[in-house]
Amino acid sequence: MTIPANPSSPLLNPSPALPLSGEGAGTHRPEVAPPPPDKGGPGGVNSPQQTPPLILTQRTPLPPTDSVALAYDERKRSRLKVTLASGKEAGIFLERGDHLHGNDRLLAEDGSTVVALLAAPEKLIEATADTPLLFARAAYHLGNRHVPVQILPTANGGTLRFQTDHVLAEMVKGIGCTVAEVEAPFQPESGAYGANSGSHGGHHHDHDHDEEHARLHNPGHGPHRSMPRIHEFKP
Repeated sequence: MTIPANPSSPLLNPSPALPLSGEGAGTHRPEVAPPPPDKGGPGGVNSPQQTPPLILTQRTPLPPTDSVALAYDERKRSRLKVTLASGKEAGIFLERGDHLHGNDRLLAEDGSTVVALLAAPEKLIEATADTPLLFARAAYHLGNRHVPVQILPTANGGTLRFQTDHVLAEMVKGIGCTVAEVEAPFQPESGAYGANSGSHGGHHHDHDHDEEHARLHNPGHGPHRSMPRIHEFKP
C-alpha cells in the first residue's frame, strides 16, 4: 500500500545513517582561528624594549651612580656579567689579570654610569693572635702556603682572615691562635708584584713603570684589546 506524501508533514528519512540531500548542511563547518593582531613588527609595539647591558671598562674617581657587591673570587675576574643594585645588567671588561678591590669605581663605556664595587660579605676563617710574635708566626705560615690573607693588626697582635679552609684553621689553632668562623667582606693583601697592586692599600702606582712594562711586552705597537662581546661575560 502506497502512502501518499503529505506536503505539510516533515520528510521522513528511511535510513537515518544516510542523511538526505541538504540535511545537516552547514552544521559541521571547521572553525578557523582569527589571525593574530598586528603588533607592529618583531616583539610588538606592546613588548618591553630590551636595554643593552652596560659595559664597564675603566676605573674612575667620579662619584658613583650605582653599585654592585662582589665576593673576592668574583673580583679577581676581568670578564664578568653582573646585576647592579638598580637592577640593570652590566658586563665588566678589563685588561686580563686586572683585579678589582672593594671601593673601586668603574665607568661605563658610554659614560652614563659610574659603578661602585663593594666587597660582599662571605664566609671566612678568622685567626686572632694575642702577641706580636704569634701574629707574625701565623702570618708566616699562611703566607708560606700562598693563601690570600687579610691582615688586621692591633697593638698586641692582630687578626688574620682567610677563606674557609679547615685544614689551615687547625694549623693556626695548633700554634696558639684563637679561631672562629665569621661572615665579613674579604679584602686580602695584594701581592707585592701582583697586577694593580699599586692601586690598593694606599701605595703609589708607578705609571712610568707600567708604560715601560707595556713597551717591553708590546714591541712596535701598543697593547691590543678587542671589543667586548657579551658572551665573554660569565655569570
